[in-house]
Amino acid sequence: MKFCNPRARVGFRSLFAIATGLAFSAAAFAQGNDPVRIGLLYSKQGPGAAIGQFLERGSELAVEQAGGKVLGRPIELVWLDEANPQVAQQNMQKLIGENKVVAVVGGNYSSSALAMMSVANREKIPLILPGAAASEITGKECSRYTFRTQATVPVQIAGLMPYLSQSGKKVYFVTPSYAFGQDILRAARGQLKQDGMTEVGVDEVPINTADYSSYILKIRQAKPDAVLGGLVGGDFSNFLKQWNEMSMTGKIPYVAVAVTDTDFWDVGPQASTGIFVKPWYYNNPKNPEVEKKFTADFEKKYGRPPSDKSWSGWIAMRSLLDSITAAKSTDSKAIVTQLEQWKDTDSALPVYYRPWDHQLIRPSVVVKVKSKITDKYDYFDVVRDTSNTAADTEKAFGTQQEIGCKMPAL
Repeated sequence: MKFCNPRARVGFRSLFAIATGLAFSAAAFAQGNDPVRIGLLYSKQGPGAAIGQFLERGSELAVEQAGGKVLGRPIELVWLDEANPQVAQQNMQKLIGENKVVAVVGGNYSSSALAMMSVANREKIPLILPGAAASEITGKECSRYTFRTQATVPVQIAGLMPYLSQSGKKVYFVTPSYAFGQDILRAARGQLKQDGMTEVGVDEVPINTADYSSYILKIRQAKPDAVLGGLVGGDFSNFLKQWNEMSMTGKIPYVAVAVTDTDFWDVGPQASTGIFVKPWYYNNPKNPEVEKKFTADFEKKYGRPPSDKSWSGWIAMRSLLDSITAAKSTDSKAIVTQLEQWKDTDSALPVYYRPWDHQLIRPSVVVKVKSKITDKYDYFDVVRDTSNTAADTEKAFGTQQEIGCKMPAL
């Protein structure tokens, strides 16, 4: 039997400790220089391509305003497509498994967002949705790893109903045939009776519909006092163009939720019409200085103002970078914990993620297409915010019992 010399053991341990320390130092140095990868899931094709581009630009600008770094490490953005729910789910898995991202910002369509959420929850990776508005995202399907910046459909509908009721009593619905559109119908139908209105027709329209003439003829035959819509991106642009071509502009009021500026820039001033609820508008006099700077930086870089989707991509990325900095870590649980505590106090009212459902609490804005559009991009007059106090804003998003979110533990 062999015995080791005690002195030899001490020397061996010392050498082992030195070697181990050098290894840890090298690992720390490498980590300090390795990029922090953040995934983006925005549409690159189809009717949402313009929306996807402006979402991405907003997120990218937030990174640039942060100096391109977080925790002293360079930020690397990896942008994959949100073509449909199946592709969005696959690309979410790819970002996590292959690209090794620490978080994902993306998901404009509710159907895609719900598919992405299942992956984020399974893989325990923070996901911030800057566009999807379906109620169940922060309701019955809520996840500890998912946050959402867009106002829910019921909140937007509540802000729009006073203007809808002023138009008359008979309402026709034109909504997309997926989760977001079904949410519009549920929320609006729940308020019709109390506002003395009735439903005279409904069409649930498939995504990527090119010809709306048959739908517009049905609306004309039903003779509603107003149309309540919720078409998205290129679908909405196509509808408005054909609405105008069939001489309906100005004849029946059109109101809608979750529109974006690019829809109207694509349509042009002649065919643009209606009253809408939007999360943000670049030319709102009430915007705080930090958002005015965002608008100025965006215009300087791209030669045009940001759309509300650009703001959504920007605020989502900004809150993520702030939370990574506060966590002093890229650990998923640490980031989630800091997102739940994140608060923007630059606005007149505080902006924050509600910790028990992860919904961003912030008033939306009601806008009306100008009677005479003289600017290439400024199409709207701001009518009002959907709420004027912090308490009213919180109340507008519903109570925990109304929302139905049972937030799981980390």
